[in-house]
Amino acid sequence: MRFSFLRRNARSGLRPACRAAVASLFWFLLSPVAFADPAALTLEGAWQRAEAANPALRAAQAAVPAAEGELRDARAPLWNNPQVSLERRRKEVPQVSNPTQVNREWNVGLAQTFEIAGQQGDRRAAAEQSLAATRQAIAETRRQVRAEVESRFVRVLSLQSRIQTEEGTLNLIEDAAKAVGKRVAAGEDSRLDGNLARVEAERARNQVALLREQLVQARAELAALLQLPPNELPQVQGALDPAAVPYSLDDLLNAAAGRPVLQALGHREQAAKSRLDLERAARYPDVTVGLSTGREGPFDAREKIVGLSAALPLPLFRQNAGGIGRAITELTQTQIEREATGRDVRAQVVALWERFTNLEARVKRLKESVLPSLEENRRLSAISFRAGEIGLLQLLLVNRQVLDGQRDLLDARTDLRLTQVALEAAAGWQSAPAMR
Repeated sequence: MRFSFLRRNARSGLRPACRAAVASLFWFLLSPVAFADPAALTLEGAWQRAEAANPALRAAQAAVPAAEGELRDARAPLWNNPQVSLERRRKEVPQVSNPTQVNREWNVGLAQTFEIAGQQGDRRAAAEQSLAATRQAIAETRRQVRAEVESRFVRVLSLQSRIQTEEGTLNLIEDAAKAVGKRVAAGEDSRLDGNLARVEAERARNQVALLREQLVQARAELAALLQLPPNELPQVQGALDPAAVPYSLDDLLNAAAGRPVLQALGHREQAAKSRLDLERAARYPDVTVGLSTGREGPFDAREKIVGLSAALPLPLFRQNAGGIGRAITELTQTQIEREATGRDVRAQVVALWERFTNLEARVKRLKESVLPSLEENRRLSAISFRAGEIGLLQLLLVNRQVLDGQRDLLDARTDLRLTQVALEAAAGWQSAPAMR
């Protein structure tokens, strides 16, 4: 009997626990969390996808085989290929007393053209600099793609945070509208207050719907940049606020001097100089040396012929002025572009740094001074509204001020992060992934 009593107590103690566990599992399966995307996209994952599939980056990488092939040709022992000639003749020699004599003769020759003004070295230097410029252009394209991915990623994060803020405000307004509705039904408030509460709630719902539309558009733009399937809009996760910057303006300016776009322009300038030297050297004629051997004469008296020839064109009428002029134009344009880009990069870094420091101070001021006071006002106004000390208009005014303050802070945080992305991209600064 005692054993049965203990077993019955054990069952009676387990049944509520089992029911609670089943109920918890049931509500979890019905909740949105259970159906949330477990593979939300992180910034590092977005970078990896972009580097693997972005069309601009793939197009830049496609230029490497052409530059490598040009360098392989330039590194050959000689630029011109040898020429082999083969000649076979049938000669009929009339005879006075005998029938016509037929002689079959042949000749084999080999000719090679040599450059005598150092063109091969200039061509090799130009090809090496072109390949280096191509690789630096790929690095610059990769940096631009990463910056654009991060910017669109941040916009999606910002809209997600904005929707959460607006939904929180919507819940407060709906609660206030319900309370006002009860007061109107009880005759404590006028119908004007009830209509005002319903209009304010509908405006808040419309704002949330508008933000959701903007979020869909932002996710679609991010998906296009990552080349995701058309029906796949990425969910993102990450921190909106940037980490503490480990650099100063001088560090950024020093880094900007080594930015890949400037390195690519420097290599292009060196390649243009080598091509100019190559075009100037092309004024000197190339020497063609040939060696030939053959057999001539009748079959019973063959003549063995060995010949050595040399050909040298005389540069009397054409001095390659067109090629030299085009090379000078290319060199001058590249120098102008490099100087202008260097100046623009430094100016852009300085301007973005000023904007970044101003935004950083504004975000700090909003976080430490404005928003805490607004949150306290909202808490006090909610208590006063429930106690009947203030009306709906005062409550809505305080909620609107709090919402405007939250919007200002979120916009400032978003602008701060986007400015940091643009600043580091302009300076060519590469932050560690952990800092993101």
